[in-house]
Amino acid sequence: MIGITSFGGYIPRLRLSRKLIAQNVAWYSPVIWGAAQGEKAVANWDEDALSMAVAAAQDCLVGRDRTQVDGVYAASTTFPFADRLNADILATALNLSEDGTACADFTGCLKAGTTAVISALEAIQAGGKKRVLVAAGDQRRTKMATNFEMFLGDGAAALLLGSQEVIAEFKGGYSLSCDFIDHYRDAGKEFDYAWEERWVRDEGYGKIIPRAIFGFLKKTGLTLGDFDKVVYPCYFSATHRGIAKKLGLDPAKVQSNLHEVCGDTGAAHPLVMFVAALEDAKPGDKILLVGFGQGCDVLYFQVTDAMAGYRGGQGVKGSLAKRAELTSYTKFMKFRDIVTADLGIRGEANPNSSLNILWRNRKKLIGLVGSRCKKCGTPQYTFTPVCVNPDCNAVGDMEDYAFSGQKGTVFMYTGDMLAASVDPPAIYGIVNIEGGGRLLADFTDCTLDEIKVGLPVRMSFRRRSKDPVRGFSGYFWKVVPQATEKGV
Repeated sequence: MIGITSFGGYIPRLRLSRKLIAQNVAWYSPVIWGAAQGEKAVANWDEDALSMAVAAAQDCLVGRDRTQVDGVYAASTTFPFADRLNADILATALNLSEDGTACADFTGCLKAGTTAVISALEAIQAGGKKRVLVAAGDQRRTKMATNFEMFLGDGAAALLLGSQEVIAEFKGGYSLSCDFIDHYRDAGKEFDYAWEERWVRDEGYGKIIPRAIFGFLKKTGLTLGDFDKVVYPCYFSATHRGIAKKLGLDPAKVQSNLHEVCGDTGAAHPLVMFVAALEDAKPGDKILLVGFGQGCDVLYFQVTDAMAGYRGGQGVKGSLAKRAELTSYTKFMKFRDIVTADLGIRGEANPNSSLNILWRNRKKLIGLVGSRCKKCGTPQYTFTPVCVNPDCNAVGDMEDYAFSGQKGTVFMYTGDMLAASVDPPAIYGIVNIEGGGRLLADFTDCTLDEIKVGLPVRMSFRRRSKDPVRGFSGYFWKVVPQATEKGV
């Protein structure tokens, strides 16, 4: 038996009301009001497709043995790097073994996420891999006053696939490939170019998804009545319902497209919807998963008895519950770098990232790996081989210790209006880590008035810097206070 052994999801904390978007741009395109229902998820200024994929993968691996993961597949149409293995950064951030772990990027179309899942299942089925992590995330840029700006949201999802402790068995699949162009983005271009919506709705989603599903049913001899839930993406809600009608599918069996609460999250969206379906699934349920983009992938899973005892992370539901309303459209535009703001003299520095230093310290910087004294057990995040415990001071007797999965509390903090920040004031401080150790770090996903000494915090992998001259994104870990969500 092979299939899913764990799952995770991540929807960014910030949500932008479509009504607010319309209020700001309808002067340019009044038709926008027709799509002004609900809200979409918006990545913070220090998040991107890769950092969100890391967050979903962390959620997926809660309580799981990471030493058993021997494959990492990352999927996105908006990876930060076009010629650097994004999956390798993801694996390093998760502190997975470099030896024996195969990493690969899947991109080029919106069904990249489901294609990565198929490739992982085939690798396991062939015996080449034992446990493969698939993480998909997307953060697509949109032009102002377009329906894409209204429809598209940010998010990520992850699945761990293997042959032991399977909670959803893979029973079969079917793929359809065709160069149907509903939208595209040329190499080097900033925004997608989309064809007219009627074409996308009627000839794209409305015909290709049913064609793929009927192809799967013909291949397997199954009927849609055999399934308890059918998952397929389509950001046109009326068309999403129309596909179910064309298939003769009971509306109660159709998984919500999540349009009202987060928007379409690109290559991640079929997996985001699938994770949402798994969160409500019970043993015996049969789920059909469809990915759309230059064709379709169709995957059939059956939930096993192991689901009854499954304990995972926060998932999609948990992420959706942790929301803060973004009340400024201008702030959204700045977070997307669509408008240019003066960061002051302190924001003019443009240092070149030292790739040799990054290589030598990749576990410390990307994985947030410090050390722990073998003699006294004191953890520390320093670059010195000397134990910081004054009662010990052992030298060179250290072992690796990962701080990324640890929780902590605020020890001291400050809000700095003079420091360069996209979202001033810049907030940073020192946190005490559970189990020992202290860390100086930036705070994110919070406002200054939410923070207080002693407040619980967790660590989050974020983009620390972006060098537009050399096209390099630098990453590190930031602190997220566990405060009450509210408008920002």
